[in-house]
Amino acid sequence: MSFVWNSTVFDSTGQSVYHSAAGHFTAVRGVRIVAAHPKRKYTLEEYFDLERSTNERFEYWNGDVFSMSGVSESHAQIEGNSYLALRLGVQGRPSRVFPANMRIKVPSLPPYRYADVSALCGQPLFEKIGGVDALTNPTLIVEVLSDSTEAYDRGDKFTHYKSIPSLREYLLIAQHRPHISQYVKQEDGSWSYCEVNDLLASLHLPSVDCVLELSEVYWDVTFPAAPSPNIKEPADSTV
Repeated sequence: MSFVWNSTVFDSTGQSVYHSAAGHFTAVRGVRIVAAHPKRKYTLEEYFDLERSTNERFEYWNGDVFSMSGVSESHAQIEGNSYLALRLGVQGRPSRVFPANMRIKVPSLPPYRYADVSALCGQPLFEKIGGVDALTNPTLIVEVLSDSTEAYDRGDKFTHYKSIPSLREYLLIAQHRPHISQYVKQEDGSWSYCEVNDLLASLHLPSVDCVLELSEVYWDVTFPAAPSPNIKEPADSTV
């Protein structure tokens, strides 16, 4: 995830993606542009103008604009693998799988959000929001975790995703090791939790009725070396 600071939009490398105070937006990578009104907030109309006029993905939060573009190599690989695995898993059935550029209407966090992958059974339904299409009926949302977004993805973002009436399942996929957290909505409205931690494991996804193999999700992903445990030999101990 990238971020905005003092009303200048930055990508994940800390370089500005750009805005102009007049509400006319252009994507410029690698060039930092100082805002004419550093503390000002943006209207929804200015945000929609930005979304319609660039190929970047942005999210709106209470007048601030956040760039959602720019991810690590591992994140991109896991995201692509997950999208492909789901596409193949529902092949031949009336289901749809969408990549990260699909806008999703989140009733409690308007106007819409971007997930890494989303899917549903049946026909997708869309609503025009700010002149663009936003998906209104995903049953499955997938997020690939990173150090900077894990707490948000597990906490506030999940809380807001729960306001989507059709949502039945939420997956959180780790980058640094084989690990998937699965949340499934129950008949009483509660959410069950399950996790898998083995490359040889698989996970049944009831929201789209398919099986996700961890070996496919993590295909061609290199994990960082495990840190050495912080354990002292008995001779090193002091009394």
